[in-house]
Amino acid sequence: MSFALNAVPLLSRSTVDRAELVRADEQALKEGWSRARLLRVNHRGQIRMVDGALAFDDAVSFSAEPAPAAVFLGIAEDRHLWAIRDAELDGELTDLRRLAGGIDDFTAGVLAAALALLNWHDKAGFDATDGAATVLSKGGWARLSEAGGEEFPRIDPAVICLIHDGGDRVLLARQHAWPGTLFSILAGFVEAGESLERCVEREMKEEVGLDVREIHYLGSQPWPFPRSLMLGFAAVADPEQPLTFSDGEIAEAHWFSRDEVRAALSAGDWSSRDRGVRLLLPGSISIARTMLESWAARD
Repeated sequence: MSFALNAVPLLSRSTVDRAELVRADEQALKEGWSRARLLRVNHRGQIRMVDGALAFDDAVSFSAEPAPAAVFLGIAEDRHLWAIRDAELDGELTDLRRLAGGIDDFTAGVLAAALALLNWHDKAGFDATDGAATVLSKGGWARLSEAGGEEFPRIDPAVICLIHDGGDRVLLARQHAWPGTLFSILAGFVEAGESLERCVEREMKEEVGLDVREIHYLGSQPWPFPRSLMLGFAAVADPEQPLTFSDGEIAEAHWFSRDEVRAALSAGDWSSRDRGVRLLLPGSISIARTMLESWAARD
């Protein structure tokens, strides 16, 4: 039984104009800076919120021209948006995970882009070819070395797969570090030289020992922790095949019925740990939630 996502994953709903052509136009970036809004993000990925909205500062209050360490996020309401690391950020702070589903599409898109770019820059200060220091260029969408070498933001692709039996059951698993009621679907990083479908086959075999078939793509979502792209798939497996946990990541996995998943979705999510229920599923910030909701909605 195939199915499709019944909603766009939360972090894939950005409404910000990414303004790719503006990135390479230094004059346009300088002119836009005078009215730009600047988002401050500390090294823990925390930001300030005011009255439920992102707390932006006027960029010119930080510097007269685009700051060398700032990254250009795009344009919204005819104003440039930038983000920068701020180790001194204080006040009431929160982060993308804690905000979870209580944010609008604009906030989700801004934070996903800001975190992914800033996290990449934190680790990309030197050229991989000769070790020379690099600097930001194109509004933070590239880095340049003194020799003219150019590098672009790294994205780590990962597959996330909902395994079902073709009927009324889905496989859910728990990692060793998770409390006993927290379960989700399975995921893993794509290896060099590997197709997405082959990665699904390999990861599911390594994590739970199942041979999957009828693999089909569902959708994707940025996951800036630190800079991943989650590619959602569904696949069918035989529930009579023994489960084995060869790679050591999974503590336990079980087949759950559609009714059990529906009840868990109604009970809340991982933040509802004091409810005393048997099964809790990821929150709406994760594509896993959208995938499970879509599968559970099938008759």
